[in-house]
Amino acid sequence: MNQWMEIAERVLNNEDVTDNEAFSILDCPDDEILLLMHAAFEIRKHYYGKKVKLNMIMNAKSGLCPENCGYCSQSSISKAAIDSYRMVDKETLLKGAKRAYGLNVGTYCIVASGRGPANREIDQVADAVAEIKEKYGLKICACLGLLKPEQAARLKQAGVDRYNHNINTSEANHSQITTSHTYEDRVNTVEMAKDSGMSPCSGVIIGMRESVEDVITMARSLKALDADSIPVNFLHAIEGTPLEGVNELHPLYCLKVLALFRFINPTKEIRISGGREVNLRSLQPLGLYAANSIFIGDYLTTAGQEETVDHKMITDLGFEIETVEEMNVFGA
Repeated sequence: MNQWMEIAERVLNNEDVTDNEAFSILDCPDDEILLLMHAAFEIRKHYYGKKVKLNMIMNAKSGLCPENCGYCSQSSISKAAIDSYRMVDKETLLKGAKRAYGLNVGTYCIVASGRGPANREIDQVADAVAEIKEKYGLKICACLGLLKPEQAARLKQAGVDRYNHNINTSEANHSQITTSHTYEDRVNTVEMAKDSGMSPCSGVIIGMRESVEDVITMARSLKALDADSIPVNFLHAIEGTPLEGVNELHPLYCLKVLALFRFINPTKEIRISGGREVNLRSLQPLGLYAANSIFIGDYLTTAGQEETVDHKMITDLGFEIETVEEMNVFGA
């Protein structure tokens, strides 16, 4: 038995990955990548079988953000050419949900730029969610920025299943990415979502000049947060942002990162998110041996892969798309 399978077996016996093992996963020799991904798949298969969860983003409010996040084309310091608009109306949110349902998407993600939502924006989302749930039965994930307790309670009451607020990077690296809010602000919002009864979703962006120690810390921090869903984004550096031109990633390293997150968070939904097309490139299918969830369609201000290509990628692997009905039976 190879070392990766030995680690996987210990993980399946509820043992934690050691720091030395975590470093070894990120430093896995390239010619052992298939052995590593097979070991990650044994963990993934134990908890999720061959099912793949599909997610789709509705960019409900774009630009106009006062924050200074260095990766983001919507921030106050970005010079990127993007569309800017205020919160879309109910009909637009419903139209997006209808499209998601038609593509067999299980989780519809309503995302809005900004530091945090105004109460009227919370009401707009809440009003749409009730009808989306009634018509399509989709799981709803909201990502609206920093929340207040009463806003979290309102979203939960309206039927929002999950709230996303990414930690993005490690606490040590946070000030290199943004200074307009703290790492603690982000953690507090995730905890607030949990307290309200919504499922917590929090993830990372890999490739923002972080160290391997930072990557391991991120995975462990999300384990400590007990995030049910962990989006793993890979930096798609956008022209006009402070991180323009940063290109640190290689497809094989991206696979090692996905494997690490599966080893450290074995029971959680690991979601391959933004930047997979430009960073994993032709190795995208291999990512699903560690991850059990992907976004399809476009992201916030960058284009994704054609949806039908994603469907074919999943079925060509012998995997199965988890239906909306299955999600409603077995949970988010």
